[in-house]
Amino acid sequence: MILFRYLTREVLLTMSAVAGILLLVIMGSRFIRYFSDAAEGDFPVTILGSLMMFHLPGFMELVLPLAFFLGILLAYGQLYMNSEITVMVACGMSPLRLLRVTLLPASIVAVLVALCSLWLTPAGALQTAATLEEQSSRLDVSVLAPGRFQDFGGGRTAYITDFNSEGTEMQEVLVHELPGPESPHSFVTRAASGHQETRVETGSRFLVLENGERYGVAPGQMDAQRLTFERYTMRLGLSRSRQELDSLEFATTAALWHDPNPRAQAQFQWRAGLPFMVFVLALLAQPLSRVNPRQGRFAKLLPAVFLYVGYLSLLLAAVDAIGSGKLTPLIGVWPVHLLFLGLGLLLLWRSQRKGMR
Repeated sequence: MILFRYLTREVLLTMSAVAGILLLVIMGSRFIRYFSDAAEGDFPVTILGSLMMFHLPGFMELVLPLAFFLGILLAYGQLYMNSEITVMVACGMSPLRLLRVTLLPASIVAVLVALCSLWLTPAGALQTAATLEEQSSRLDVSVLAPGRFQDFGGGRTAYITDFNSEGTEMQEVLVHELPGPESPHSFVTRAASGHQETRVETGSRFLVLENGERYGVAPGQMDAQRLTFERYTMRLGLSRSRQELDSLEFATTAALWHDPNPRAQAQFQWRAGLPFMVFVLALLAQPLSRVNPRQGRFAKLLPAVFLYVGYLSLLLAAVDAIGSGKLTPLIGVWPVHLLFLGLGLLLLWRSQRKGMR
């Protein structure tokens, strides 16, 4: 029991360190990209934290299997370096018994990966898409930056010089509207001030401009329209409904299970295969972790990473083949899992024959 707790602790601690580093790199890259979009005025900076949290399960479902794989390699490799495995062999430890010890942390990681891939990742992707779609479908004062032309969709471009001290009213507003199906004119509206209003009963958003002028010009025509106003209300439109986001990426796992569409089945098998991948990687990592103390525990790290990349690449290729109809869903991605499962069993058999010396 003491040996069991020791090995489990070593694997989980190493896995946590590797997962933390990988998450820091991946989330840092995504954060920089979102921060650049926020600086361009695509959405308010205040929703950055929510967007990163929505993406976290998607990162975890890919990072945890790799971190667990590397955690076993590094933890057991250190045991070989310190000759602790030699002591365990002298006490009757065998590769099969070591594998049974490894299966408990593998089960914990598989449950976490299943929770992310089957439930949290599609829910987070839906929340992310809905949030970004809502921001792109409406003009929000909070995303405007003074002194910059910013596109807000619908053929509108806005420019303001500054906000008032409370940040609720815009000063010196300029709005350009491209011709649309309702009117062939291109409009330019200038106002001394403006603010945003929301009608509670309908949920519609309006940009209210005060003390300005509105010009309209149609291409190919010599005349122009000019309107002077004290108050002009411009409807910005309704937020798009979340129900319109019907991509398979956002579908629940239960819905994918009952959908005969090849693309839906490909997405389902990708989600269902990730937890199984954890056990296959655990089987591969144990024999690969055996190193010569003179080589160092990083000797087999690079080949192991290449093996993981090959595993993941074949899975993605199989998913694409199912989605495009080149591979029947009845076969699916499971031959890839069985191939690497057989490779792991072969390595474990060779390790059992040679012993762990």
